[in-house]
Amino acid sequence: MNTTIEHLLSRTSVPKADAPAPSEAEIEVLLQAAGRACDHKRLRPYRFIRIQGEQALERFGQLMVSAQAESQGAPLDDEFAAKLSRKPMRAPMIMAVVASPIDEPKVPEIEQIITAGCAAQMMVTAAHAMGLAAMWRSGSMMYTQTMAEGLTLAEHELMVGLLYIGSHPGKSPRPQPLASQDYLSEFI
Repeated sequence: MNTTIEHLLSRTSVPKADAPAPSEAEIEVLLQAAGRACDHKRLRPYRFIRIQGEQALERFGQLMVSAQAESQGAPLDDEFAAKLSRKPMRAPMIMAVVASPIDEPKVPEIEQIITAGCAAQMMVTAAHAMGLAAMWRSGSMMYTQTMAEGLTLAEHELMVGLLYIGSHPGKSPRPQPLASQDYLSEFI
């Protein structure tokens, strides 16, 4: 089996990544890999926001607390808020993936949002191939006005995911095989 297929079949989400964060050269590779996502008319309808460094991760943790409170429609209890505010510390860098659809009549917005998701997946897969740890995280808080304002998203933009990326801790969950027969049907 070739190395590319081995990387694809061995990729799993790594819940906690160690420091250091990827180097600038590694980040460039991750961005170039994201740019290879399937993309009708090559619009590249996405962008990334790097959240890195202790202060930025702490501020992002507070943004997550505010966004979760908006999502729930009520303030969070102190214990949950404290736990949530520490979640960004699970990696030395978070890459926020933003869908930024472009007005193009031949490419519906849903296709452009899917392309942004494909770019995120390409980045996660490239991180794995480079020996880095990565995990795609999401949740209802991502889709709030608080999160959009906190990350200064334009009115037409929306969050796709948060990619937690760092050095590999040496252990990761084992990939679970897919019961492929449950996911394939035939058009007759």
